[in-house]
Amino acid sequence: MPDFNQAPPAHYRFRPKIFSRTTLSLAILMALSSCAGTPPRQLSEADVFAQSQSDLAQLASEVVPIQGELTLEEAQARALKYNLELRTAMMEEALQRAQLDVTNFDMLPTLLAQAGYNTRSNERISQSRDAESGELSPSRFISQERDHWLSQFGVSWSLLDLGMGYYGAQQQADRTLIAFEKRRKILHLLMQDVQIAFWRAASAQAIQERVEAAIAGAENALFEARTAQAERIDRPQDGLRYQRQLLENLRLLEAVSQELSNAQVELAQLINAPIGQHIQVSEPARRDYPMLLSLPVETLEEMTLSRNPDIIEQQYNARIARVESRKTLVQMFPNLNFDYGVSYDDDRYLVNNDWRQAGAQLSFNFFNLLTAPAQLRLADAGISLADQRRTMVQMAALTQLHLSRLDYANSVEQLERSKQIWDVDTQLLQYTVDAVSARTESQLNLVSSETSAILSELRLYQANAQSEAAAARLLFTLGVEPEVGSVSELTLEELIEQLRAQSPMPVSQFVESDLVTTQPE
Repeated sequence: MPDFNQAPPAHYRFRPKIFSRTTLSLAILMALSSCAGTPPRQLSEADVFAQSQSDLAQLASEVVPIQGELTLEEAQARALKYNLELRTAMMEEALQRAQLDVTNFDMLPTLLAQAGYNTRSNERISQSRDAESGELSPSRFISQERDHWLSQFGVSWSLLDLGMGYYGAQQQADRTLIAFEKRRKILHLLMQDVQIAFWRAASAQAIQERVEAAIAGAENALFEARTAQAERIDRPQDGLRYQRQLLENLRLLEAVSQELSNAQVELAQLINAPIGQHIQVSEPARRDYPMLLSLPVETLEEMTLSRNPDIIEQQYNARIARVESRKTLVQMFPNLNFDYGVSYDDDRYLVNNDWRQAGAQLSFNFFNLLTAPAQLRLADAGISLADQRRTMVQMAALTQLHLSRLDYANSVEQLERSKQIWDVDTQLLQYTVDAVSARTESQLNLVSSETSAILSELRLYQANAQSEAAAARLLFTLGVEPEVGSVSELTLEELIEQLRAQSPMPVSQFVESDLVTTQPE
């Protein structure tokens, strides 16, 4: 049993000065530390270059080198597995899923453990006052030690926090689904860009050498024409007209060469291949999608309204806005809070050094009654805006569906017309070659015929690429994409096999599997 009549130790008489000095030192130290800032450290060019080299080396180590000719299915598989934009979208989706796991913990009670040390410069002394006379008692009481330790362990649960956490978890779940739809959209656009870039690379590979040979022939003919003009063999007007036509053909050929020169770079960027590497592509057979033109427009509209990623994203946004209105209503209710904890204090003046306590508290902010109308109007405005955006996206998707369908039908017709023109120009070129050999046609006619044949072949490849791109845009509007497994778990060969098995895209499969489920019961 502690002796409360015992006088305080002698060193307590000097405690105030020591405490004051310590407090003053701590205050000065805190003031100096708050004034000291961290200066900005700018990265040097060497640091930036070293980090860039490290990142590029890391990327190169993750990509399987291209062996042999690159097929369209392999290009698509490489884009799915190695494209940086798609990887970023997948990481953002994973981040949203991780955030959902964290948000679910917001509904749990608060479990808090804390320990602390308390000290003061003098004794905590209290007096009593007589209730009848009002005089102070001459006795003074010390009720607390100058130095003592306090530890607590308790749990707290709030009904308001539970409601807010529940609705917050619902909203985060919808944001996770929105991230999934955004990844679908990026996948659609990536497949479309890969098809266009691949066909451009195929056209460059097929006619680049012919373009260079035609440019060399035109340059040679232009040199001969200028020589003839200088020697005044022909009339100046005829020579200038001849040079004008040659220069026009050269301009067209050089424009074709420039257009074909960047096809390899675009394809390498999409599949994350080394930019300077020459990619030998294997020209695929053209893929037809007759189902896109034979299906009724009503069926395609139903597919669009049920599978389009932009529409689905806006529906999730509308659901988030409605949950936000419920959160606003929850904030206006009274809050019921429950607490339970275990405490320990080594203060020797306490009779009970450890104890348990429990409590319940009901609180209400009456200012919520004043702000409730404005908050409800704000929530309703958010819902109306989300509904309006959803309707706008739906109409835009339906418009895009009809435009894409017409674009695909027109591109198919243009492709057939381009084939016919290319066939005619090829035959004309052969006749011109024979005529030049027989010296019945001039070199200018040969250059013009060869230029026309090259341009016709280029337009044939372009029409083919436009047809593929139009089909890809229509498939994107319909929300149809390749069904593959996890690109991080599957090998490149497995991805190629899955894509090859789904080429061309089986639109009828989605019609039979998805649209039946959307019919009213």
